[in-house]
Amino acid sequence: MASYDKTIATAASLAASLMLVRGLANELLPSEVHEALSDLLASLRSRLTWQHTIVIEENEGWSYNHVYGAVKAYLAAHIDNAPANISMQRLRVSSAESEAEKMVVSMEAGEEMADVYEGTEFKWCLVTREVKGDPNGNGGAREVRSYEVSFHKRHKEKALKEYLPFIVAKAKAIKDGERSLSIYMNEYSDEWNPMELQHPSTFETLAMDQKQKQSIIDDLDRFIKRKDYYRRIGKAWKRGYLLYGPPGTGKSSLIAAIANHLRFDIYDLELTGVDSNSDLRRLLVGMTNRSILVVEDIDCTIELKQREDQDEDEEHAKSNSTEKKKAEDKVTLSGLLNFVDGLWSTTGEERIIIFTTNYKERLDPALLRPGRMDMHIHMGYCTPEAFRILANNYHAIDSHATYPEIEELIKEVSVTPAEVAEVLMRNDDTDVALDDLVKLLNRKKTNAANEIKTEDKQVDEKKEGVEIKTENQQVDVNKDANEIKTESVQVEKKDDKEVVVKIDSTEEWSG
Repeated sequence: MASYDKTIATAASLAASLMLVRGLANELLPSEVHEALSDLLASLRSRLTWQHTIVIEENEGWSYNHVYGAVKAYLAAHIDNAPANISMQRLRVSSAESEAEKMVVSMEAGEEMADVYEGTEFKWCLVTREVKGDPNGNGGAREVRSYEVSFHKRHKEKALKEYLPFIVAKAKAIKDGERSLSIYMNEYSDEWNPMELQHPSTFETLAMDQKQKQSIIDDLDRFIKRKDYYRRIGKAWKRGYLLYGPPGTGKSSLIAAIANHLRFDIYDLELTGVDSNSDLRRLLVGMTNRSILVVEDIDCTIELKQREDQDEDEEHAKSNSTEKKKAEDKVTLSGLLNFVDGLWSTTGEERIIIFTTNYKERLDPALLRPGRMDMHIHMGYCTPEAFRILANNYHAIDSHATYPEIEELIKEVSVTPAEVAEVLMRNDDTDVALDDLVKLLNRKKTNAANEIKTEDKQVDEKKEGVEIKTENQQVDVNKDANEIKTESVQVEKKDDKEVVVKIDSTEEWSG
């Protein structure tokens, strides 16, 4: 130990001497000699310093650093399963509301912990620092987090080629086995805020015809197995789905079922909360791989102009700097499409993009073509097969005396799965719940019949009105045709040979 302290003291003394020499060199030596001495001093410092450090920041530019996430998961598991946390004075403890008994222990900023890999010690530290926002922009100061791992310089190659890949693989196994899904919401225009996704919807409980359901499952399973295929054909590894149909037909439930089936996180993008195309790019690039981007009710969440209209607006805005700046800041259809299948679509892998709408006909055709929305899924009204799934979900029954009547009524009226589910949930007594459903369907049938009668009556009234108007027009025409045109002819005879004729006419014409 004494020899170690003596070595450190000698090294410090030598470093101080070298700094003195460097100061004198700056004043007395030519620039060429000065540069050579600087290189020599840097080399000596690296030789005297035995500790090397690797910094792993949470984000690299706009993209999330997946190594950071792997380190976070690995260290959290390591703290739980090893006595490494004993030396820590500060620990961070958290738990999900649904699993309050399951606590997750992790590092607090500024704390250190040691990990041993194949006989080599690596020291970890969580570092946070505040970065000031752009004074000309809208963003304020934000916190930047990073993990730093330190080790002896002779283990540098081992750290880069063995230890870090080991951590990434270990974290993937941990996440695949234990992790819960997350749903992210955008806030502050260009930041994601995660929450735990606890939606229980699965394809087994989804109220949808089996044939349509199976086609979606097959398409998803084929997609996640085709990484090499997408790379070979030169396309981004992504898939787009358009869900359209009346409200209450299960679009949100289908999204949750897809997430649970693939074990993908959901990024719920609220376009009205995004200020500009630049912010939109930052959000979308910040998504992780193996995730689902969802834009619900895309036809009404924001005014996405067609590109022809955008060009006209830009030309008009050129004459006014204020209008030009507003036009540049606004989220546009082109900005969204550039991520869906443009150059920015290649910034991530294994992603699902889902748009939902109640009115497909309102969407710009540019959004709907293959390569953007690859599969269009119509979410229609409840069918007999969908009803049976709902009845089994809520009352655990496969058949009932009322089934034939209910199924016939469902074929005749338009009722959404949400309406059927609401009635089935009202009462725990199966007989009462199904009887209430029969009453609902009969009311809808009666209302539909009354609406048809009202429409027929309005059509008849309109038809009668047209006939009466036609008859009146015919009477007017006949009257005009039979009108006696009065003419007075006056003849004055001045001479035996000269006659002057004057004609007064009462007929008028309209062009």
